[in-house]
Amino acid sequence: MSAYDCVIAARANDRPTSIDYITRIFGDSFFELHGDRRFSDDKAVVGGIAELNGEPITVIGLEKGRNLKERMYRNFGSSHPEGYRKALRLMKQAEKFKRPVICFVDTSGAYCGIGAEERGQGQAIAENLMEMMTLRTPILSIFIGEGGSGGALALAVSDEVWMLENAIYSVISPEGCASILWKDSSKTAEASECLKLTSQDLFKLGVIERIIREPKDVDSKLFDSLKNLIASTFEKKMAIAPEKLIESRYNRFRKF
Repeated sequence: MSAYDCVIAARANDRPTSIDYITRIFGDSFFELHGDRRFSDDKAVVGGIAELNGEPITVIGLEKGRNLKERMYRNFGSSHPEGYRKALRLMKQAEKFKRPVICFVDTSGAYCGIGAEERGQGQAIAENLMEMMTLRTPILSIFIGEGGSGGALALAVSDEVWMLENAIYSVISPEGCASILWKDSSKTAEASECLKLTSQDLFKLGVIERIIREPKDVDSKLFDSLKNLIASTFEKKMAIAPEKLIESRYNRFRKF
């Protein structure tokens, strides 16, 4: 697949969303928590507590929705500042109760409307980056679709970052890149190649640790294997002293 083919696949309407992963991996054990305790509850961020093989875990996902009605309700997966503050509140709660954190990332980027800027969008993202770097509990981020700019990075300062085979992760959308560099949106495919946004590119660059293969028809095998991988990873990470965990996470990003 070309880079632009991956972009199209990552945005496909029939692609499983964060709620699908949460439901299929954690089932009825997921208990959703709401609000940032400052302004409101951002529907683009779904978060709460679940059980993984009998152990408590904090789950956070950026949710796009499946159809037009759902996507409008979820703001197309583009979070306001209160969404990132809700996510951080849940992470700090996880740290307090010694629960690992898993983040499912699928967003074209943070919402860039006037209201979001007025309520401190940049500051909310920056605070997440800073706090996640020193969180004293394991964090794992999985890119399941689109990973756009700071809106995605705000949930990806983790011990490990994984990507689905056809997911993407970039500093800007291919359309935005083409408009800035060439003032020509028809060069989107060329921009996609230049951005090195595919899972294969990012694995070679050392930005991610694992590529999750995607079957042609999404079935229980994908979710079952992912569940086992998550469980075994957290079992190893929970055995590491918090100081060592933080040092390793810091060094992971310093090498970039």
